[in-house]
Amino acid sequence: MAKQAKIAFIYPGQGSQYVGMGKALCDAFPEAKEIFERADSALGFSLSRLCFEGPDAELKLTQNTQPAILTASIAVYEVLKKIVPELSPLFVSGHSLGEYSALVSAKAMSFEDAVRVVHLRGKFMQEAVPVGEGIMYAVLGLEDSEVEESCKEVDKSLGVVEPANFNSPGQVVISGNVKAVNACLEILKDRGAKRLVQLPVSAPFHSSLMIRASENLKNVLEKISVNSPLYPVVSNVTGRSYESAEEIRHLLVEQVKSPVRWTDCVRYMVKNGVNEFLELGPNKVLTNLVKRIDREVKAVSLETPDEILLFAKLYNEG
Repeated sequence: MAKQAKIAFIYPGQGSQYVGMGKALCDAFPEAKEIFERADSALGFSLSRLCFEGPDAELKLTQNTQPAILTASIAVYEVLKKIVPELSPLFVSGHSLGEYSALVSAKAMSFEDAVRVVHLRGKFMQEAVPVGEGIMYAVLGLEDSEVEESCKEVDKSLGVVEPANFNSPGQVVISGNVKAVNACLEILKDRGAKRLVQLPVSAPFHSSLMIRASENLKNVLEKISVNSPLYPVVSNVTGRSYESAEEIRHLLVEQVKSPVRWTDCVRYMVKNGVNEFLELGPNKVLTNLVKRIDREVKAVSLETPDEILLFAKLYNEG
């Protein structure tokens, strides 16, 4: 890891959580422990205990998952900042929920505000559609345009089906009403999709079915302070960096009901000079996606004390 590397920090979204995340980091670094304590205080319940001990079913509830991943990710960021204080990213970004981690690390919003907002965001997203009426599927092996066209072919009387995540070339997630999604799956099979994988989520995120959630989120975001970011933050909605604090507020509302354009986000950062991506937070989902999007750049996941200390050693030797 050379010091002249042009680095972006990227932050994971929902689905990266697991029971036990963050515990080793908290045991090793007071900076991480403090972040979890601040989350507990901001939320009024022990998020840290839920992250460290579970139960898994409770951690998987959207309203808990979102603040949990945000907290685990910012704990990594604070430790990295302590160990390698001179490290400054060219860009920061995150996948869906992870965009809030990016905004916190760029000082565009406070950690306490963000953890409370994403707790409510998860609640709003879960409540927007009755359980059992919405579904999401990952579509593997087709072009983005083929998936978009397949969604448009579905009879509107069956309900909504829309692209929700453009994750990497050949991996698009669709979201919507169960009947409409199932009809789309048949079209996708006929087009030659290699795999169709149902996602373990309980609502059709990043679709127009989330309009009510976005309206509720708008009311919450209007009450918190949003500042111009310290580093450029790349938006999921546009695939480019935010231009103002007001645009941040507006696009975070749009993001809930719009597709996550992760492929565009990564390509934008690469086009503007990034050659190494550091995923800060649980698991390695984004690290693997970056490698599929651009094989020429480096992507590294930092979560455990050993991973962070090794990175710091290689960086300082750089």
